[in-house]
Amino acid sequence: MKEYLYNLATDKSKGFLASGLKFILLLFSFVYGLIIRILIFISSLDLKRFDVRVISIGNITVGGTGKTSLVEFISFHLKKRGRRLVILTRGYKRKGADSMGDEPRMLSKNLGDLPVIVDKNRERGAKRAIREYNSDTVILDDGMQQWHIRKDLEIVTIDALNPFGNRQMLPRGILRQPLSYLKKADIFVLTKTNLTNNLNELISVLNKYNPKALVVESIHHPIGFYDIRKPQELFNVDCLKGKEVALLSGIGDPDSFSKLILSLGIRVGLDLRFSDHHNYTLGELKVIAGKVKENGLKVVVTTEKDAARFLSESFSIFDDLQLLVLRIELKIVKNEELFFGRLFRLYSF
Repeated sequence: MKEYLYNLATDKSKGFLASGLKFILLLFSFVYGLIIRILIFISSLDLKRFDVRVISIGNITVGGTGKTSLVEFISFHLKKRGRRLVILTRGYKRKGADSMGDEPRMLSKNLGDLPVIVDKNRERGAKRAIREYNSDTVILDDGMQQWHIRKDLEIVTIDALNPFGNRQMLPRGILRQPLSYLKKADIFVLTKTNLTNNLNELISVLNKYNPKALVVESIHHPIGFYDIRKPQELFNVDCLKGKEVALLSGIGDPDSFSKLILSLGIRVGLDLRFSDHHNYTLGELKVIAGKVKENGLKVVVTTEKDAARFLSESFSIFDDLQLLVLRIELKIVKNEELFFGRLFRLYSF
């Protein structure tokens, strides 16, 4: 059902029935948009302020925009400059109170000892960051919709492949809030810019809504593969060139993952896709391993976000296969100096 609704929202579903359902969803979108505007207005009347720098990294749409990669990128550079920062995240689709969720777990693994606080209540999380870690900086992961918190820097990630969908609000489209609220952004980070030739039109739209914001272009740069059992051993990015593999992903934008793999000269013999943040069961993984073998493939490639959801006891299911994880990093390809200048200026007063 969730996948079908998403296909309606992205206009992938066609036909008479789909058209009727889209009209009904459009009515719900008007109601949703009204509620969102009311909530934003009410939240703005009593902004919560904290005695730390608050950096919000978020998006205006549902689906994968590269937000988590940017959180990691900024955190790495601030940490290198000696900032005492804490990442606040909601931990989407956690399995119980003790589980972090896939994205926080990935951030925690890649950033070492940097604290990652998982709490749906960001106000409570910020107070904990100050109290327990004496932080001077809080990064709000998925923070654009935290309207009640005053932010020192509002960064919005935009997927260059599909920036705004059909420009309709949920549930008819993929917008989480009206496009007019792009005026609140300080920086737009366009992601996956190497996979599209339509950047000028997108930049024109952003300049229309917010001519003062800095527009930065970035790509997801592949740096290598690692065996899921040995994450410390990184293979060269060309190690699979010319080979045929199976892809396994449960992310917001599986198309960009597939395109990235193909750009490395790797052939895709099987592309297995699940919904974003999908929690794989042992039964599902056995079926997946079986399909891979049936197709005569010996290598499965997945994302770091997916790998964070694999339980160690599931590794044995892939004993006859090589299960590799693609490691990527966000790389700014245009306006990098301006970006860092804007970021580090937070600490010049």
